[in-house]
Formats: sequence, structure tokens, C-alpha cells
Amino acid sequence: MEEKTLKNWQAEVDHYIGQFKEGYFPPFELLARMSEELGELSREVHHQYGMKKKKDTEDKSSMEEELADLLFVIICFANAEKLSLNAAMSTVMEKFRTRDEHRWTRKEE
Repeated sequence: MEEKTLKNWQAEVDHYIGQFKEGYFPPFELLARMSEELGELSREVHHQYGMKKKKDTEDKSSMEEELADLLFVIICFANAEKLSLNAAMSTVMEKFRTRDEHRWTRKEE
């Protein structure tokens, strides 16, 4: 199976959301949803790496699932604002490559 690009995911999410009369939530609602999903990811990281372990009665989830939930909301936010995550990621990666070129110690090749 071919790997999907961010552009593909944005189109798939847009198709999914397009089925509903409500459409995308307004920006502040999407930001609140993003914060909620980030909190769930934080809780999962804490369960796996921190002192607070899950109770036996708590639902099982994974960091992978929580990251995907967060990505879904980020894609919704980008789509609602008509933003290309592919273009944005290209810009951000170029910024990191140039700004941080000598910031970190490189591994030996």
C-alpha cells in the first residue's frame, strides 16, 4: 500500500468532514479540541514514562493513537483555514535546516 502524504490526508479529512452540515468547527473550538487531544497525549506519555501508571479500570490507548487524534484536529484546523500542511512543513524544515545547522552535535558517519 502506498504511503499517504499530508496533502492526501488533508483531502481525506476534508471529504470526511464534508459529509456533515456542521462542517469544520470555528478556530477557537478547533484550538480547544487541539488542547484536549494534547492533554490526552500528555496523559498517555505520563502513564508510560512518568510516575502515574494507568489504573486497571482505565481504557487502553496508545501514544500512536493519541498522536493521530491530535494530527486529525491539526488537519481539520489547516483545512478550515485553507492551509497546505505540505507547504508549511517544507517551509518549517528549511527553517530548521538553516537556523539550527550548527546548533546540535552531529553523529559521526
